[in-house]
Amino acid sequence: MVEPLLSKVERRARHPGRKRHPDRLVFQGILFVLHTGIAWEHLPQELGFGSGMTCWRRLAEWTEAGVWPRLHTVLLAKLRGANELDFSRAAVDGSHIRALQGEPRRDEVTSTGGGGGGLAAGITSSRTPRASRSPQP
Repeated sequence: MVEPLLSKVERRARHPGRKRHPDRLVFQGILFVLHTGIAWEHLPQELGFGSGMTCWRRLAEWTEAGVWPRLHTVLLAKLRGANELDFSRAAVDGSHIRALQGEPRRDEVTSTGGGGGGLAAGITSSRTPRASRSPQP
């Protein structure tokens, strides 16, 4: 499923250089490092995934080419088609939503009635003074 998403890199005819390590093995090396959490330079050569630097460079190359979002889309479509998605254990993560800081400005707050047109007491503001770390005069 991943192979069709990867661009084919042709060897140069003149000065071809070293033969490129197979994408499948490099992909497995990337998954191994990401799964185990080891450093790229500690990727064992005996596993045949190529060097950690090769895997790291290929990860960067594929990230630049937009492979990961396309792979995500393909996997979701395949799982939906097989009716294998189970959202009963899904969690919503708000870490990618920008958090607004500070109190809202008067023109951003909707009035809750009362004719004041200002902040709704008890909901968006407090009548108690704000806490401060600096000494008050």
